[in-house]
Amino acid sequence: MAITRSYQTYLTVPSAIISDGILPIPLWAVTSMTLNETYQLPPIGSSGAKAVVATHDDTITLSGMLVGAERFAWKFALETLAETAKRGGALEAFTGGAVSGLILITSMTIRTDMQIQSLAFTATSAKRDALDVSITLAHMPRPSALGKLLDVAGIGVAALADWGGN
Repeated sequence: MAITRSYQTYLTVPSAIISDGILPIPLWAVTSMTLNETYQLPPIGSSGAKAVVATHDDTITLSGMLVGAERFAWKFALETLAETAKRGGALEAFTGGAVSGLILITSMTIRTDMQIQSLAFTATSAKRDALDVSITLAHMPRPSALGKLLDVAGIGVAALADWGGN
């Protein structure tokens, strides 16, 4: 019985990239991505004057695989980013605290101020040299005009990437 091995060619564009501004972690084998947006509704009859606060909570769940000989290094890097993003990380140091957390780049969205809420890794005998991974990231922006500006800039970058790929 022949044993087949999992491998990854690194000549393709990853499905997602998670970074702290220094260390990019590419995820090539993303099988699904879900963006959940939960909007806070004001009480009926509340005044029109609003403080600058977040209007919705976003979570993004990525499911995929860490493939090949590097799978344990990518697993360790994801765990390390999950821990350091809670303390602000490199992005916060670069921006003087204006932006913190992680950067997520996917075909669906580009977000800053992300934090890893949960990581789950699964190894099975059916997939040699691969780890299934599920990552839930929470969008934790600071209430400011910069957060909205970064969201708009992300849309522009994604549109340019789509336009350049066609």
